[in-house]
Amino acid sequence: MLIHLGHIHQLNRYPVKSMAGVAAESAFLGWHGLQGDRRFAFRRLNDNSGFPWLNASKLPELVLYQPLGLDEKAEEPVPTQVRTPEGMVFALTSAELQNSVAKKFGSAVELMKLRHGIFDDADVSVINLPTMSAISREAGLDLDIRRFRPNIVIASDSAQPFMEDGWVGARLIFGDNELAPMLTITMRDLRCMMINIHPDTGKQSPLVMKTAVRLNENFAGAYGTVARTGQISVGQSVSLLIEKQA
Repeated sequence: MLIHLGHIHQLNRYPVKSMAGVAAESAFLGWHGLQGDRRFAFRRLNDNSGFPWLNASKLPELVLYQPLGLDEKAEEPVPTQVRTPEGMVFALTSAELQNSVAKKFGSAVELMKLRHGIFDDADVSVINLPTMSAISREAGLDLDIRRFRPNIVIASDSAQPFMEDGWVGARLIFGDNELAPMLTITMRDLRCMMINIHPDTGKQSPLVMKTAVRLNENFAGAYGTVARTGQISVGQSVSLLIEKQA
């Protein structure tokens, strides 16, 4: 069964893990998520755990670093520079940028590039506008989409929040042709403290996550894996494919 949901409202890449995102009008949805998404991360040199990547839970100011210079026409659009919270612009691979991050973190770090990206749970995250609106209203805050760090923001025709919960196990189809890109929704998005961080100041408000907990057990949005690759664009129609059980 194919159900029309709405359209793509926004697309975002996060070239460097936990740094600011970069919006795009169009992006290639590849087998490892949006091309150019989370291909870089800073590794904590003194960390021997199974997850050595530096993220905003350990350094909230990371969200204030802005990747620059993406070539949207490149096969793998990646940044060439990064603007620091102080307004300095350094080359992505420079010692100056590495030192800036290390100084704020208080320990040595190293920039690394992984060909297939560095993801926490899945390659692609999606969220529906009514879900963010419900959390915003309940929290009494004007929440920015950037807090939720989605790859794909959907504007559904329905105003019902947390519709994404019902998409698990189904597929999202982007576009109308028979070879349209497709995403299999694998799990709900269990939120972490990232949604508490203001994207312009780095300051935290626990009220946001507490609201998500109260409204929907701290789930907001969903994760997916790519079932069919292709170009996706803002404004493109989105449908939900629910396959019949055998």
